[in-house]
Amino acid sequence: MSDKKKVRIAFFDFADCEGCQLQLTYLNLNFLGLLEHCEIVNFREAMSEASDEYDLVFVEGSIMRPHDEERVKKIRSIAKILVAYGACACTGGVNGLRRRFTDDEAKEIVYKDRPWTIEAGWPRPVHEVVKVDYYIHGCPTNNDETVKAVKSILLGKGYTPPDYSVCIECKFKENVCLFEKGQVCMGPVTRAGCGAWCTSSLNTCYGCRGLLSNPAEEGHMEILAKHGYTIDTLKQKFDLYNMCRLEAEKNG
Repeated sequence: MSDKKKVRIAFFDFADCEGCQLQLTYLNLNFLGLLEHCEIVNFREAMSEASDEYDLVFVEGSIMRPHDEERVKKIRSIAKILVAYGACACTGGVNGLRRRFTDDEAKEIVYKDRPWTIEAGWPRPVHEVVKVDYYIHGCPTNNDETVKAVKSILLGKGYTPPDYSVCIECKFKENVCLFEKGQVCMGPVTRAGCGAWCTSSLNTCYGCRGLLSNPAEEGHMEILAKHGYTIDTLKQKFDLYNMCRLEAEKNG
């Protein structure tokens, strides 16, 4: 395939830690194989060259400030396909916690007596600002899923992330439920696709891949009750990655 026919891929970041892009800079032979069919034209973490011509765009980070909104709209106007990449882009991520506080409260918590040095804004997942074609969830994203998604998109099949719970993947891994080990886990209501990444390492699921579109709330409540927990126990765990969605649902 000639270079002229290669799909031009660009990565852009907004309010985030850029950890999802860093994932792709690690040795990943599967991803390198995709370069036979693609050309990376924007990737600040790995190259200094940049182009304003691209086909497939990965947007990492939540949209917070007015100039973020202007920038992502310009990117969307050029891109043929836009992928929300990582928790901050897909759900607002940890940045969504900012919605809990006023400017003064946030300033007191973060800076106290030091100068307020950043332009703060209202965090939003990318789809609240521009049309998103596909989503790759996670904090950070899983390279195997990213490669799978890119291949499927390049073949014209698109990509739909799993909409079943992390518990399913835990069962396939034959993991002992973390609730049985005295840990509170978000797995029953969190979208799968990570391969039970955290729970297989004996760490709890924090819900970084976002809530299921139709979570089995009653089932989760039964699990909590069985182990002596209440919904209040989960409040802050839900908020950590899903504050934007919860606020949107609350406001209708």
